[in-house]
Amino acid sequence: MHRVFSTRRLPEATVAYLKNHVELDIWDGTKRPTFEQLVERAQTADGIITSGISIDDALLSKLPNLKCVSTSSVGYDHFDTAAMRRHGVIGTHTPGVLDETVADLTFTLMLAAARRVVEMDAIVRQGKWHGKPENFYFGVDVHHRTLGIIGMGRIGEAVARRAALGFGMDVLYHNRTRKPEVEQRFGLEYTSFEDLLRRADFVVLLTPLTEETRGLMNQAAFDLMKSSAIFVNVSRGLTVDEDALYNALKNGSIRAAGLDVFREEPTPVSNPLLQLDNVVVLPHIGSATQTTRDDMAMLAAKNVVAVLEGRASDAKVISELRDLVKEC
Repeated sequence: MHRVFSTRRLPEATVAYLKNHVELDIWDGTKRPTFEQLVERAQTADGIITSGISIDDALLSKLPNLKCVSTSSVGYDHFDTAAMRRHGVIGTHTPGVLDETVADLTFTLMLAAARRVVEMDAIVRQGKWHGKPENFYFGVDVHHRTLGIIGMGRIGEAVARRAALGFGMDVLYHNRTRKPEVEQRFGLEYTSFEDLLRRADFVVLLTPLTEETRGLMNQAAFDLMKSSAIFVNVSRGLTVDEDALYNALKNGSIRAAGLDVFREEPTPVSNPLLQLDNVVVLPHIGSATQTTRDDMAMLAAKNVVAVLEGRASDAKVISELRDLVKEC
């Protein structure tokens, strides 16, 4: 029987499924295993289920039996896919099951930043409700404004649907490839990156982290945005130059921001972005509901089982590693 090591605790239903297919070992520590602990526990493993742990040449060279690493996430920037290809290790991820949940959170950040929810909550709690002019409490409307989405994958489509059909927004998008069918379905407008930044009242970043998107939102990008615009990032922290974002928010180049991700996570309390009233911050909880996380764990489990049973074509294999499928 194939052996699988999970670097994180798993829901009961996922554990039951795995035990019907593989010999399962689950890390029970409160913190992630160290490199040394991972090597020791996964020494004879055929598969690993993980989330956020770096999979690189140093680790792979220590695990000669490994055939598959399954991440319980859509993003896989913690995978060195070139090293995995060299070692013949297939990587899988969990797209699809979290789209609607992350889209909900995207709108949560948009609405919270636009209506200054965190600021107003603090005012009530601090007993400072009265004594200010009426316009002190004003936010901005979300409905019937212009939304710009950078990255039109499944989550982007879910956000676009909410925006166009629920909030009556005009939706612009920029993506590596144009999607005419999505444009027709929701009335979207495809445009350049620069044009989107100039025109949008809300800019939502939904790109994966790649060499092309690293630092995509830099000083030049923020300078193109309207001074009344709101920026939302639910992609990866390293897609944004945080120093440039801080400057844009501090000097009024943009109105506000909503952030679920940071370049360093957990972000330190010394991060200057946390000192600004016009920023809503969250601890990377885009997919954090019980149902969605359970679904992600189950898909990660089914992915690793499919690969180990020789059915890799049934798994959600990472695009850069699909050429390995025929070899398993």
